[in-house]
Amino acid sequence: MHHPCRLGERKNENMAAIVINGAQWGDEGKGKATDILGGHVDFVCKPNGGNNAGHTVVVNGEKYELKLLPAGILTPNVTPVIGNGVVVNLEALFQEIDGLESRGADCSRLRISSNAHLVGPYHQTIDKVTERFLGKRAIGTTGRGIGPCYADKVNRIGIRVQDLFDESILRQKVEGTLRSKNELLVKLYNRPAFDVDEMVDYFLQYRDRIAPMVCDTSLLLNQALDEGKSVLMEGGQATMLDVDHGTYPFVTSSNPSAGGACVGSGIGPTRISHAVGIIKAYTTRVGAGPFPTELFDESGEYLRETGHEYGVVTKRPRRCGWFDGVVAEYATRINGFTDMFVTKLDVLTGIKEIPVCVAYEVDGKRFDHMPESQSDFHHAKPIYEMLPGWTEDITGARTFDELPENAQNYMKRLEELCGTRVSYIGVGPGRDENVVINDLVAEIKGC
Repeated sequence: MHHPCRLGERKNENMAAIVINGAQWGDEGKGKATDILGGHVDFVCKPNGGNNAGHTVVVNGEKYELKLLPAGILTPNVTPVIGNGVVVNLEALFQEIDGLESRGADCSRLRISSNAHLVGPYHQTIDKVTERFLGKRAIGTTGRGIGPCYADKVNRIGIRVQDLFDESILRQKVEGTLRSKNELLVKLYNRPAFDVDEMVDYFLQYRDRIAPMVCDTSLLLNQALDEGKSVLMEGGQATMLDVDHGTYPFVTSSNPSAGGACVGSGIGPTRISHAVGIIKAYTTRVGAGPFPTELFDESGEYLRETGHEYGVVTKRPRRCGWFDGVVAEYATRINGFTDMFVTKLDVLTGIKEIPVCVAYEVDGKRFDHMPESQSDFHHAKPIYEMLPGWTEDITGARTFDELPENAQNYMKRLEELCGTRVSYIGVGPGRDENVVINDLVAEIKGC
C-alpha cells in the first residue's frame, strides 16, 4: 500500500520490525523467545539458513522440533514467512509441514520468497564428500547441502523458487550447475554423476504444492509495516557462526546477525525497533572450532545432561562451557542488541561456585575484547571470575525479585558483561517459565 506524504515528511512510523538472533554459537533458545514475542506480532520471518539448525518449541506441554519453518508457524493469526535469504530443501520443507499438520497444526498461512534458493540432492552429496575429503580440517557441517547451495548462490549458478514456474529456465539452470558438479563428483570423488532430467523432475514434483505459498515476501513485509503491523525476524544459527563475524572457517554460510536479517528479509535497517540477543546462562557449541570456555570434566557433563544439550537436527552432543563475557560483548557490538534474553538459568541451580569468563589471556597478554586474529582466539585461555551459586528452585520465579539473591547477582554481572539490558530470563523449558524484567511486548505494541 502506497502512503503519500508531503515533501519533507517521513513515512508512517507506526510499525515495528524486531530482530531475534543467537548471541553465541546457536542452540540458545531462539525458538522459545520467538514463540513468546511472536504471539504478539503479525508476521514472523526466517531470513537466513536452512534445515541445518533447529528450534525446540514447547506449546501446551507439547514439544515441537522446527528446522526449516519459522517458529511463528505454531502461533495462530501470525503469518510465517521464509525470506529470500533462506536456502530451501523442498523435500525437507514438506516433510516438516506434513509432520506438523498430522499433529493438528495449520500451515496454510506460510509464505515463501520467490527469491529463496533451492537445495538440491547434489548439494547434499557434495557437502558430505568434501567434508570427508577435508579430514582433520573438517568444519563439522550437518551434511545437508547448505554451504554448497550458498556457494552456488554467490557463484550465480543457483536455482531459486521462482525457477520452478518456468520449466525451460529451470532446465537450463540445472544443466549449467550440474556440468561442473558432475566433473567434480566423477573425476575427483569417484561418485556417480547426477542426471539432468532426474533433477528437473525432482524439483518440479513440488511446484504445484508450493505455488500458493510463493510471493514477493519483501513487498509483503514492508506493506505490513506501512500498515502499522509488526514483523519479527527470527535468525537461524547465531552470531559466532556468521560467515563474516564468526569463528571462520568454522561458521555457517550465511549472515545470522541483525544486518543479515535485513538482507535476508528485504526489510531496511531503519525499520528495526528492537534487536534481541538470545544467550544461554552458560555456553554451548556444536561442530568443530575454537571454544575458549569449553569444559572437558564432570562440570561439562553436568551442563550437558542437566541442560539436555543435544542437537535438535543432528542429535549430536553439544560441547559445553561456562558463560563467556567476551563473546557476549562482541555479539552485542556486532548486532547492536537493544535487549538480551538469557535462557536456561535454572540449569545452573545447585552449583556452589559458578565461573564466568570476563577476559582472555593469550601468551601472557590480556584481551578484554574479542581478539582480532583467529589464531589468538584459538589459543585464548579464559580469565574467570567466581560467583556464588544458589540451591533454591527458581522455576516458579516470574519477577526478578523472586530470584535468590545469588541468582540476581549472577544476572547483574552477566548484564554488565553483555553491555546491554537483560529483559527476559528463562528459568525453565516451558513457554511461561520466564522472569520478565522489561516487557518487550508492551514496547513493541507501543511502536
